[in-house]
Amino acid sequence: MASLESVRVAAGASVPSSTSASLATTVTSRHSALVRVTHWITTLCFFALLVSGVEILISHPRFYWGETGNVLTTPLFKVPIPASRNLVPTGYGYVLPDQNGWSRYLHFQAAWILILTGLLYTISILVTGHLRKDLLPSKADRSWRTFSTAIVKHLRFERPTEAESWSYNVLQRLTYLFVILVLFPLVIWTGLAMSPAFVSAVPAAVTLLGGQQSARTIHFFVSVFLVLFLVVHVVMIFVAGFWGRMRAMITGRADTHTGRT
Repeated sequence: MASLESVRVAAGASVPSSTSASLATTVTSRHSALVRVTHWITTLCFFALLVSGVEILISHPRFYWGETGNVLTTPLFKVPIPASRNLVPTGYGYVLPDQNGWSRYLHFQAAWILILTGLLYTISILVTGHLRKDLLPSKADRSWRTFSTAIVKHLRFERPTEAESWSYNVLQRLTYLFVILVLFPLVIWTGLAMSPAFVSAVPAAVTLLGGQQSARTIHFFVSVFLVLFLVVHVVMIFVAGFWGRMRAMITGRADTHTGRT
């Protein structure tokens, strides 16, 4: 009996239990409430601006450089789509429904909400240190080897490791900084430069850009770059794990798994 009992004890000690072999789930903080709120407000405003901007573009899909431009002026380039106004020569034998009224109103409202949200976000990342800790590249990241490695991983659509998935690599940091500090301010500036009321108060806003038509052309290209960023951003979210990223941006927390013995 004693020998049989010793065998049972030895066998129990050699075979790990299901509890000890399982993975421990740790809930970690990922995004603050302010970051999440400003992120979703920005997302809604961006889509409102995109839809209304397309409707505004359809009313006159021709771009110029300088202060003035109209149907009698040679365009810098044309977007090959039909227009919503029959006086605009597009080469198509029909015109689209004119939605210029509500689209301009929505564009104006969404733009100002986005500006105020952006100001709040900018102040918060400076006060909380989010800019320094999470967006500015660290000293270890300021090398061509680190940068090129991040590019190769993105081009190969490699899924990040557990350690990499909850921090920004150098390519992500530089991209977010470019969007936050360059593209968003530029799209706001060029948008305001097309407003007669704003230009009458701050004439230099349009003078520095070369005219209202120049501002409109720059505004178009910056908007295209922002759409491309959005597409890449969504693709990389799917690569890294869509539901995990969405849960983190909604609840602010993420589940990480660690081995437990």
